[in-house]
Amino acid sequence: MNISQNKVDDLNIELTLDITSEDYADRRKKRLNAHRRTAEIKGFRKGMVPMGLIEKIYGQSALVDAVNDIIAETLNNYIKENSLRVVGEPLPSEDQPSAEWENGRDFTFKFDIATTPEVKLELGKEDKIPYYEIEVSDEARKEMKENLLKQYGSLEDGDAAKPEDFIIVDFEQGETKVEGTYVSLRSVSDAVRPSFVGLKKDDSIDVNVNEAFTDETDRAAMLKVKKEELAGLDPMFRMTVRNVKTFVPAPMTQETFDKIFGEGVVTDEAGFDAKVEERLKSEYAQEAEFRFSKDIKDYLVKKAGIALPEKFLKRWVFVANDGKFTMEEIEKDFAMFLEDYRWHMVKDFLMNKYQVKVEQADLMASAKAFAAYQFSMYGIGNVPDEQLESYARTILSQENESRRVLEQVEDQKTIAAVKDVVTLGQTRVTVEQFRELK
Repeated sequence: MNISQNKVDDLNIELTLDITSEDYADRRKKRLNAHRRTAEIKGFRKGMVPMGLIEKIYGQSALVDAVNDIIAETLNNYIKENSLRVVGEPLPSEDQPSAEWENGRDFTFKFDIATTPEVKLELGKEDKIPYYEIEVSDEARKEMKENLLKQYGSLEDGDAAKPEDFIIVDFEQGETKVEGTYVSLRSVSDAVRPSFVGLKKDDSIDVNVNEAFTDETDRAAMLKVKKEELAGLDPMFRMTVRNVKTFVPAPMTQETFDKIFGEGVVTDEAGFDAKVEERLKSEYAQEAEFRFSKDIKDYLVKKAGIALPEKFLKRWVFVANDGKFTMEEIEKDFAMFLEDYRWHMVKDFLMNKYQVKVEQADLMASAKAFAAYQFSMYGIGNVPDEQLESYARTILSQENESRRVLEQVEDQKTIAAVKDVVTLGQTRVTVEQFRELK
């Protein structure tokens, strides 16, 4: 057995493995004997099959397995003995000739191994990363207040239809009549919507439904037909308004306060305004923290200046995914992949440097926070802690979700550790200025 190294560059190595028949003979023989002990072939007792027949049936697979065992063992030992920080796994070289699997032959295999440099990163107060504090404006307070009242408002009978209203209509075409269809004026095309605005109960107009409702799914639902039937319909219908429904914001009452914030939490408009302020500050703080997280990752990765074997990585991603992605698809997202790969290297280094540990309690807290967020997206607040914990346990029991939570917690705790070491460049900005940041 002979192994030779060709150092292509600082990150890439080509290994050549020369394997002789003497190297694999004993391994191959052991595999054939194992097959003989377990083979069940009609006409022979178990363990008594002639070796010639075993050789005929299993000879080549035993050879392939024996040689592959030597390759795997040799590569692993080489990586361990040379303390290589390898990327992915060794790959057969692109100029590797196909092997002719015949017992007694010698074999030559070429493998490409890619490595990464050691991460070196020293941080201190001279490292300054911007941290934004977003100001809460009167306009933002007013907008959130109005949106909350709209969210908990109700549909009531209206007079003339406004751009945000609904109308209940009948569509007629000859003997065909579709009654009681709800139409949101927001779903009407921009070109046709002006003719709908101002319509009142019992008003009738001619409507080209193809022009008014460009979304075929919506159009089929309104006309109460199957989507595939639309093409055969005459698009001109007589539309008669049966009712106008307008969305009325919730009144400033105790019942409304309880629905939005929980029973007894808010008792007057001043308390309502204070809660709006609190929510805006919380939302802005989350946005600012997310931005800081992005900025500090970019800063750390750039400062670390990690060179990567990009050509090898593209091949490895392609092979590791069994060809599920084309090289063109990999190329499209490769810059993002490299950014993520470098961050993981930096994060691993920093977690070790600052002794960052992730406990089960950290994972549970993060999963519960995510669960609470999901409930809030459906307008459900004040979820009991035991329900959040149950939901969190379900999240952590799922492999992909559990990995996502782990990575998120690692990021958060690593960034928190770095935050204590560097200087934060506190900057007050308006929400408009913040959203314009690149």
